[in-house]
Amino acid sequence: METGEERPGLAATLRALNGALGRPASLWVKESSARNLRHRDFLAPRAALGAAYAGGRVPSDVVAAVSALGGPGVLAVRGCQQTAAGLEVRLRRPEAFQRLLGPPPGTVPGPPCSPEAAVVLHCPALRCRAALTPRHLRPVLLADHLAQLLRAQGVSVYLVPAVTDERSREVLQQLRVEWPSSSTPGPETVSALKQALSRCPYTTRCEREPGVTSLPEDIICKVNLKSFVEQQGLEGYDPNLGVLLVTEEKLQTLAELQQAVLHGTAGCQGSCCSVVHMVSCEEEFQQQQMDLLWRILDPGTHMDLQKHLVCGPVKVTNPSSPISADQYFQLRKRQMHDASVMKYGELAQDEAWTEVIDTLTVAAIRFEMLSTAHRSKITLDLEDSSISTKGTKSGAFVMYNCARLATLFDTYQRAVEQGTYPPLPPASELKFSWLREEGEWLLLFNYLLPFPEVLQQAAQLPSPSKGLRITANTEAVCKFLIQLSMDFSSYYNRVHILGEPFPHLFDQMFARLQLLGAVRNTFHSALATLHLPPLNQI
Repeated sequence: METGEERPGLAATLRALNGALGRPASLWVKESSARNLRHRDFLAPRAALGAAYAGGRVPSDVVAAVSALGGPGVLAVRGCQQTAAGLEVRLRRPEAFQRLLGPPPGTVPGPPCSPEAAVVLHCPALRCRAALTPRHLRPVLLADHLAQLLRAQGVSVYLVPAVTDERSREVLQQLRVEWPSSSTPGPETVSALKQALSRCPYTTRCEREPGVTSLPEDIICKVNLKSFVEQQGLEGYDPNLGVLLVTEEKLQTLAELQQAVLHGTAGCQGSCCSVVHMVSCEEEFQQQQMDLLWRILDPGTHMDLQKHLVCGPVKVTNPSSPISADQYFQLRKRQMHDASVMKYGELAQDEAWTEVIDTLTVAAIRFEMLSTAHRSKITLDLEDSSISTKGTKSGAFVMYNCARLATLFDTYQRAVEQGTYPPLPPASELKFSWLREEGEWLLLFNYLLPFPEVLQQAAQLPSPSKGLRITANTEAVCKFLIQLSMDFSSYYNRVHILGEPFPHLFDQMFARLQLLGAVRNTFHSALATLHLPPLNQI
């Protein structure tokens, strides 16, 4: 019986291409532009070949080996030739359509697997006593998205801290952020941390003289973080870290983190649990203090797995006054409603559009916050003109194209019920040789083929090469959806999918519907990582 490994993948195909060249380094480039895809699908550039082969000429037996590639997980090669650009490969495109859009390979269900890894995502911004602001939202939305990506890869995710503030919970619910609202670290955990403090060589008791109020009442002791960093030879910490005043609240914070780590470790059969502190650049210094305090009080093996993912600043332009996260949401919602009325008229005033406007608003905010690399600055322009249902890089544009697909399939289904078209045949009976339009190959090769690897790469949390900071490819899904929406929109505007109901046109229509059904599923899967439901109307 075939297994799910038969599905061709981009990584497997690139590995096979590199293997055929017999070189350890990756020489191949996947083409993505429509112009280049008219001539080739993969290219080993001339400069790379010049470094690998004498005179840059690839031996004929190597060219033959590349031309013969195929097999499980690998896209079959139709032809390979050396040109002025380098070594060019074209794939057997009808076969690729068949393998990616045809009936799924059979699988043998195995026993359910326990998670192999666990990650604690920690957002200190949610401990803010004041109202949340757009600056606080960025790491929270990032953590929510990353949690979905990690879970899709089979990782157990624990979110910290629990949100107890009613105002913050309401804002998170508006933005469809799923976050725990209760956590009860046991008093024994806090007690153990206090005992560790009393034994700690870096701790100094806070002696209060009568009548002197230089220190707050809730200070338990002082901890010399700088001495710890120097003696342990730790790298990457702020050189200005000195003495930390330890409070009961700080110990409660560590206790909650510690509890999440214990749950994560237990859930993964004793393996280590990584901790990722998702912080804004303004919070980084305070989180380094807490990081060090935790290392001092609980020098367990998991302490080596603390990582800091730092978000760049969020600059808000044109604010009449400091704006809260709730005000930001309400402003974007009002702007989205006005933009929808301008585009769709009175239709957008209907009650049925309430949920649509809410979803478009959440999409607009999430794409504003997440389509930029997390370490880069974001500028939020709050002017009325800054949000639109038309901009090709907006969340609304992505949702609009998702809704267009829903409308297409609803229209087709109604036509089937009326007898205009026959039902879509089983995938095994479809003729994918009808898919010859360049936009069709673009959708398959640039989106359907690499999508599983896009999700996998977006969920990767590399170990810091030096110090504490890590960077993650968290903007990848938003960028993928934006580009997919642009290429789908171009194809959909150019090609008439549901043509005249003539039998000789049905084979092509069925093949196109199968392709766009896979595109729709890709939209839905990607949007799910952003906690965005697919729209069925717009």
